[in-house]
Amino acid sequence: MNVQLAARAVLAESDIAAKLAGAARLWASWRAGELTVEATLDVPLAAAGIPDRPQLAPPASMPRRQLNGRENHAALIHALAHIEFNAINLALDAVQRFPGLPREFYADWLQVAAEEAYHFSLLNDHLRSLGKSYGDFLAHAGLWEMAEKTAHDPLARMALVPRLLEARGLDVTPDIQRKLRGYGDAPGADILDIILRDEIGHVAAGDRWFRYLCAQRGVQPEAAFQTLLATPGVPRPRPPFNETARLAAGFSAQELADLAPGKKPANQDIDVANSPCPGKSARA
Repeated sequence: MNVQLAARAVLAESDIAAKLAGAARLWASWRAGELTVEATLDVPLAAAGIPDRPQLAPPASMPRRQLNGRENHAALIHALAHIEFNAINLALDAVQRFPGLPREFYADWLQVAAEEAYHFSLLNDHLRSLGKSYGDFLAHAGLWEMAEKTAHDPLARMALVPRLLEARGLDVTPDIQRKLRGYGDAPGADILDIILRDEIGHVAAGDRWFRYLCAQRGVQPEAAFQTLLATPGVPRPRPPFNETARLAAGFSAQELADLAPGKKPANQDIDVANSPCPGKSARA
């Protein structure tokens, strides 16, 4: 079966169990050689299938919670589970949306989708142990909003989803783990050990394909990333940074220095809104 059509079918699933099983099945089918890479003329899905709950709200309207009680503890685990659920959709969307890339691109994002599904399962099971279920709390749609903003171009997608939003997870996870252990939730902190290990690989995949696409277009990656960060509506990374994890994921020491507050982006002919179309400049 065509890998884009197969990913599209799982992306469209709104049932959580079907989405999780589908992500695992896709990765197994790929490894078994059952999926083909052929460009399809079918229009990509504009939106991922999502369950009726949780109710979604703009990121700015989300309540800020302190880890100081059972309800807030469960809300934190719920927020982490929601991020992982969205990450499944983001990985599948990269597969179904961008044709003409090397086979390894689709392999990377199918593996990421399967691992994100595993992460969600771990967190969702932990949430149930706290007496709550996924959907019991308000959640935000910020990750998918960035997917929509970068739907026109894989270079922008690799820069602003894995290298920007998912890399933020590398920065904040150690502090969340410290808080969870301080609260007495060692199992939750241990789950984040697994997630942090895998997320370094996910950000590294985004870094690898961002640099590949920059090379295809003849642009310098670090300068292009800075210019994309300067696009209106794109949040700039905030310190402190998990430098060890970011370096392991492909960021350079100079690039980390360039992320310092107040650093002006270098001029580069890259525009999120007007980048070359996928499938043209991005072909292997």
